[in-house]
Amino acid sequence: MTAGPDCPSTDLDLWADDVLVDPYPAYADLRELGPVVWMTKYAAYALPRYDEVRAVLQDWRRFTSARGVGMDDAMNARSGRGILTTDPPLHDTRRKVLNAQLVPRALTTHEAGITARAEALVADLLERGSFDAVADLAQPYSVGVVADLVGLPEEGREHLLERAAAAFNTFGPDNDLLRSSLVGFRELFDYCTGFATPERLTPERWGSQIYAAGERGDIEPDACPGLMLAYAWAGMDTTVNALSAAVWLFARCPDQWDLVRGDPSLVPSAFNEVLRIEPPVQRFTRLAANPVELDGTVLPEGSRVAVLFGSANRDERHFDDPDRFDVARNPVDHLSFGRGIHHCVGAGLARLEGHAIIAALAARVERFEIGDAFWRRNNALHGLASLDVQVHS
Repeated sequence: MTAGPDCPSTDLDLWADDVLVDPYPAYADLRELGPVVWMTKYAAYALPRYDEVRAVLQDWRRFTSARGVGMDDAMNARSGRGILTTDPPLHDTRRKVLNAQLVPRALTTHEAGITARAEALVADLLERGSFDAVADLAQPYSVGVVADLVGLPEEGREHLLERAAAAFNTFGPDNDLLRSSLVGFRELFDYCTGFATPERLTPERWGSQIYAAGERGDIEPDACPGLMLAYAWAGMDTTVNALSAAVWLFARCPDQWDLVRGDPSLVPSAFNEVLRIEPPVQRFTRLAANPVELDGTVLPEGSRVAVLFGSANRDERHFDDPDRFDVARNPVDHLSFGRGIHHCVGAGLARLEGHAIIAALAARVERFEIGDAFWRRNNALHGLASLDVQVHS
């Protein structure tokens, strides 16, 4: 779909390597241009400001996900009918199965185990004194928590994160990252359809409960692998990014770490602020189902719209001093988990994991000293590839 711009335009490439590594200066430029910006390179619209992003996320009828949430038409056509790429009523039926496992009431029974795992891991890392906040802390913790709750077999877990990152790359335009990730995406899909199957899953865990829902007729049986994919794809890598970003931020802002250490009740607020200022997922897209007017710009039917969570969370029109990390801010209205019907179904689990790790660190770590921080390139995610840390207690 190509349309003439009825709004400010830019030749900025949001998927250029330097922008993927540090997107925030580009976001600031886009917000300055206007609420709706035409991207000439991709013949698509970008939404960089908070109000418009929130409005679009809450309006699935006019801005559909059912025709894909990536930038590339060919990949969108191949994306299937997963929970991210369906609208009601199909979306509601499938999400209901995951909600039964992930609502706060259901998660309460797992809180003690998640907390104990965090405390044990942090104790081990403190004995070492130095570690990689990604490879040694965030990755094993998140993969361990989710894989055990789902009941995934031990074999194959070691490949989940690299394959999930590849899958997120398929949400970008037709660039080198997308093309080089097609094999990894296929391997993740094959894992969920041909390996993480009922006979290999631990009985009574979340994965086996998904297949039980299929047997009862709550969902179509062929939808079960897609719901498994929701755990293996989006349930781990995003939390890894949030946890490692938390260490990076607290190391750079020791005054904020002192506040959390002095008042543990700030942990939930602090994690919300981590998510606001460093969203693990930076952008998805929607498609205008009909001609839509947005802030004076008419978006023709079929227009692809890039919804920029990472920019909206730093919109100075909504958040005071948005580039400042402030653990007392408690931005419960951040958009890192989305909004509306596609609000992240795993948000409650991510919060449990984040709160447990921050609390365990706050109880024992006085200061973080970090070395080089390497940020990875990904078409949809923003996260650290590695972060060397020394801890002082």
